[in-house]
Amino acid sequence: MPPDVRSVPVSTGSASAATTVAAIELRGVRKEFPGGVVAVHDLDLDIAEGEFVTLLGPSGSGKTTVLRLIAGFEQPSAGTVRLRGTDVTAAAPFDRDVHTVFQDYALFPHLSVLRNVEYPLRIAKVAKAERRERALAALATVRLEHMADRVPTAMSGGQRQRVALARALVDRPAVLLLDEPLGALDLKLREQMQVELKQIQRDSGITFVLVTHDQDEALTLADRVVVFSDGRVEQAGSAQEVYERPASAFVAGFVGTSNVLDAAAATAVLGRDGSWSVRPEKIAIGPADTAAPAGRSTALGVVEELVYTGPSTRCVVALDAGGLLSVLLPAGPDDTPVPDRGQRVRLHWHREHEVQLH
Repeated sequence: MPPDVRSVPVSTGSASAATTVAAIELRGVRKEFPGGVVAVHDLDLDIAEGEFVTLLGPSGSGKTTVLRLIAGFEQPSAGTVRLRGTDVTAAAPFDRDVHTVFQDYALFPHLSVLRNVEYPLRIAKVAKAERRERALAALATVRLEHMADRVPTAMSGGQRQRVALARALVDRPAVLLLDEPLGALDLKLREQMQVELKQIQRDSGITFVLVTHDQDEALTLADRVVVFSDGRVEQAGSAQEVYERPASAFVAGFVGTSNVLDAAAATAVLGRDGSWSVRPEKIAIGPADTAAPAGRSTALGVVEELVYTGPSTRCVVALDAGGLLSVLLPAGPDDTPVPDRGQRVRLHWHREHEVQLH
């Protein structure tokens, strides 16, 4: 495990951050299920007002359990949950100023889009005229006011997702929780919805917490990424920090694609002990008889595999020193030529792109 990074400070970007009440505070939160299965281990986590945070990790890492603890769908075995400074650990979900958007949207198929969005306000006994006005405003936020009279079954998956967002936003909760809301969409629609979701969060100013196992989605959306493994936080930081400076071998391997040089390979190639990571896009490649620029780390090897993806080609190189390194070559007329499979090559990269793993 890396050094203890489970205590995640509030990050508001201002000098007064230390005195700002967080939107969400988790202190010593532990969740144990029958049979002794511990889903969350003694978690400390602060999420700032207006922040967009993604909880990222593989299945079984504890991220969804944390979301359910914040929502009130699960009770912690130990610890406290606070929303805007108020202890809500024992509060029911409907007594928390939190809304949740699920992957299946949970829309009423027999109600119009407008009535679906109005529903939370009906439960709160808001007057009919005000309900309609606020629901139409919420639909305008997701650019669906022209579909107010449709039923959800007559809409695309992306449109239904936006209706679910409008319904969650209509009474402006303190926190919006999103449980893999884009997982059922195809790739192109998911990418479009990511852009729209980020814009909606920025415009509304509401604190968003999104659970996902999709690394690209987490990096695209979040102000801060919290990476989970086995019920613990492996690393928390900005998307750039988590990607560029992974704190552990797990983070390096799970967030994007990374190369890890261990033991003998690290000593032979880098002249350093321990485990080190270098991202594929940081590595340059050329013929084996070409000298590396001065001051760079370098390694010789043979191209073992080529994977063409359209915008780029991934070259997998078997190093003479042992181990494999992947190199990402972007497509384009002025970019590095793609070597042949079986060709001997020289790899080189800046030493500042080597990240030690703990």
